[in-house]
Amino acid sequence: MERRHRLHHLLLIFFSPWLLLHVHGVRSLQFTRDDFPDGFVFGAGTAAYQYEGAAAEDGRKPSIWDTYAHSWWNPGGETGDMACDGYHKYREDVKLMSEIGLEACRFTISWSRLVPNGRGAVNPKGLQFYNSMINELVKAGIQIHAVLYHMDLPQSLQDEYGGWVSPKVVDDFTAYADVCFREFGDRVAHWTTVIEPNVMAQSGYDDGYLPPNRCSYPFGRSNCTVGNSTVEPYLFIHHTLLAHASAVRLYREKYQAAQKGIVGINIYSMWFYPLTDSAEDIVATERVKDYMFGWILHPLVFGDYPVTVKKAAGSRLPSFSNNESELVTNAFDFIGLNHYISNYVSDDSNVVKAPLQDVTADMASLFWATKNSTPTREFLPGTTLDPRGLEHTLGYLQEKYGDFLVYIQENGSGSNATLDDEGRIDCLRKYMAATLKSIRNGANVKGYSVWSFMDQYEMFGGYKAHFGLVAVDFGGGELRRMPRHSARWYSGFLKNNAVVEVEDGFVSAASHSQL
Repeated sequence: MERRHRLHHLLLIFFSPWLLLHVHGVRSLQFTRDDFPDGFVFGAGTAAYQYEGAAAEDGRKPSIWDTYAHSWWNPGGETGDMACDGYHKYREDVKLMSEIGLEACRFTISWSRLVPNGRGAVNPKGLQFYNSMINELVKAGIQIHAVLYHMDLPQSLQDEYGGWVSPKVVDDFTAYADVCFREFGDRVAHWTTVIEPNVMAQSGYDDGYLPPNRCSYPFGRSNCTVGNSTVEPYLFIHHTLLAHASAVRLYREKYQAAQKGIVGINIYSMWFYPLTDSAEDIVATERVKDYMFGWILHPLVFGDYPVTVKKAAGSRLPSFSNNESELVTNAFDFIGLNHYISNYVSDDSNVVKAPLQDVTADMASLFWATKNSTPTREFLPGTTLDPRGLEHTLGYLQEKYGDFLVYIQENGSGSNATLDDEGRIDCLRKYMAATLKSIRNGANVKGYSVWSFMDQYEMFGGYKAHFGLVAVDFGGGELRRMPRHSARWYSGFLKNNAVVEVEDGFVSAASHSQL
């Protein structure tokens, strides 16, 4: 597929809530809430720009996501200026979470609301908002899982030094994390530093589809004006890992003994099957896994990038100094996974190598949503919901990187705008069954969070994409919240220990990747 068709391909995947998707079932299984181990929590998630609204209120300043949403880069034209108005409705929403029976809430903190200039003065109104929301969650007995960064770097830092492509971001992110740990850590014990950096690297700095929309000719979108697709994805990951590790060191040295919390990082997760049983496709599949998982995990476990990535990127890949390698090694208490789908992979290493290569070319693979679909060379979400793929993923990570703590921080599917979302229920119970089976096979998973708690502004689809357990009437001024059938089903599972039965079969749902 030519690069000028990428946007059309993305919109087909994300925009339509009516895509019919193939689902590989899991074996027949009956389970209840009590079958999950002690300490396991079920929850649902939101994200700051997608949920809060109040984009220019009470001292908040623009982030790179605001800039994207108000630019020609945004194909739908809708923005998160209002979103769900969670900034004003959070008390009502926490009450609804409690009524459903959520045991945990994963939300993100807006850097540009709390520290509007990226560094320096803390915004007292932003501090008041997050303290109030956290207090409401504590009163409701809901475990708090807070995320420091989700694609919303303060625009001022992007303008000043290029944001994540500069090493200067490490100190600024660490200082921002310090504010969060200091102000909220007495009530927050689960911290995630960054969400989905492995996807952001390509989509934000190679293809240029996501904020900050950096890319260079002949890569990415046809009219790239700023960026360098050959090196910036690698710089972004490098500085993200260093910033994450710096924040982890700060927490461990300054806060962990008293606050007794844990800090991790999130990875966008897919499972990959070789398209054929040829040696070339098998090798290509492992190469893609090294980019999907190893690009982040290999440094965190072993102190350096995977050999596959080093060989593919060559001198374009930054190196860790001895001190940096020591800093990143074991710099996590858990890994969060946003897991939805699976793809097939075939080898594409025989194409003529250009003088310049981007991450897409470095992976040298083709991605197939199904065995009969049209392949793409881009690192894009597919359309196959595959609970067995989650089992394979958890087993692979345990075998290759060790028995570390895992939280499924996002999983779910889309629906139409109505309250009848039986397809989502079928999807959730299959993935919950896959999670339980993985635990019984030795995976150290301690949480499962549905994406999303309520319909929100989506990067692809705007307000026409519906992923929430709770529907939101975006056409009405009140932004009325209406629990869907899935919310009542989830509530019965959590509060009444209702029996869930899973059999092999199919489900109609809309695939989702939370970016």
